[in-house]
Amino acid sequence: MNPTDLPLTERLQSALALQRAAYHAHPVPTYAERVDDLKRLRAFLLENQAAIEAAISADYGHRSPHETRLAELVPAVDGIKHTLKHLKRWMKPQRRHADWISFPLAKNRVIPQPLGVVGAIVPWNFPINLSFVPLSAIFAAGNRAMVKMSENSRRLAALLIEKSPQYFPPEKLQFFDETGGVGVAFSQLPFDHLLFTGSGTTGRLVMAAAAKNLCPVTLELGGKSPAIVADDFPLATAAERILFVKCLNAGQICTTVDHAWVPQGKLEDFVRLAQQLVPRMFPSLDSPDYTSIIDVRSFQRLLGALDEAREKGARIVPLLPGPAFDTATRKIAPHLVLEAPADCELMRREIFGPILPLRGYRTLDEVITAVNAGDRPLAVYPFSHDKAVIQRVLDRVMSGGVSVNDALMHVGQHDLPFGGVGPSGMGQYHGREGFETFSKLRPVFQQAPVSALKFFGPPYGARMDALLKFLIR
Repeated sequence: MNPTDLPLTERLQSALALQRAAYHAHPVPTYAERVDDLKRLRAFLLENQAAIEAAISADYGHRSPHETRLAELVPAVDGIKHTLKHLKRWMKPQRRHADWISFPLAKNRVIPQPLGVVGAIVPWNFPINLSFVPLSAIFAAGNRAMVKMSENSRRLAALLIEKSPQYFPPEKLQFFDETGGVGVAFSQLPFDHLLFTGSGTTGRLVMAAAAKNLCPVTLELGGKSPAIVADDFPLATAAERILFVKCLNAGQICTTVDHAWVPQGKLEDFVRLAQQLVPRMFPSLDSPDYTSIIDVRSFQRLLGALDEAREKGARIVPLLPGPAFDTATRKIAPHLVLEAPADCELMRREIFGPILPLRGYRTLDEVITAVNAGDRPLAVYPFSHDKAVIQRVLDRVMSGGVSVNDALMHVGQHDLPFGGVGPSGMGQYHGREGFETFSKLRPVFQQAPVSALKFFGPPYGARMDALLKFLIR
């Protein structure tokens, strides 16, 4: 029987069994084999670039191919290059100090070994970045992988499923489309590690399902990541950098600036700057460089959140000339929101769209207190040239990552770990940390020809008392 003809649960279990059998037959791929896997990943992307860009744009309704290259293909290809450059060093056993009980002649080492089969549940907003960047770490660590795509990435999923066998056998890599119930069944599989990227609500369900198998998880979630513009920082520079990131992918980024804190006396200046800056990037709502909202539900949610804020007294400022939205293309113009009440949806939940609430402040402690009153964010973005201000934010506000004087930049640094904290996620990957996340860092103790334990056995007496007194001091 063709595996695709099997019922869903059996098909997933069959794929996992195939990969696990292959792992047991060859549990530790060589350096050369891992390099080959990474080069195949890169070829997969480069040889199908145009088709990937077209599929993602079709899934969105419209997304600029330039944004797909900038935010997806460049990080994925560059991440593979970084991994290839450092893989040999990452794979080397680590020498560790041998303690008293073994005598100096004993040997301690930590050897990174493959976990086995890793599952990855991928969201729709950056489906190539958030599948191929983890895959580079998963394969570098010597594992096999099953990847479940989003229900909003149907065309891309079909393309990846079709093309994948040209680069990898099914016992190494398989992609799965979300056709209904796949995500639930996928998260219940007894993987050796499970990576989930998506909302906190779904992340909790995934973690609960994985817990039944004692499957370790890495959760990359989201949250309300704030920008904090200090009074000393040039406002025009801060506005330009914040708005570029907020408009990228129409704000549909888990690490984007969710809202911005601006000195109270500079709020109107920020508004005027935004009204000048955004039309330079996108002259109108139908600009081919501006991305659609992913689906009707998200489109209506964002418009509803704007209406609710307006009805509760917030000031809504559209940043493009002409209509504020277009139902046919599901495009929403970038908006600023001032004086949004604390109980409105824009202030209570992650926005995930091209809407930027501005919040005025008088003291930095006021901002710190407000941010700490909510969930720990995935990122925080302080803008200041004052080292004391930056250090105070770093010391007092915990977040998954930090970009100082810019936004999102920490995400694209391959030699920095990426991951959330608390409600914004757990675990991390990218670069060496990705290699280690998907490896078992296995401690190996090799005893010396003479073991110190022979001096500590019974019958106990004065000699033992003297030895223990020497050690406990």
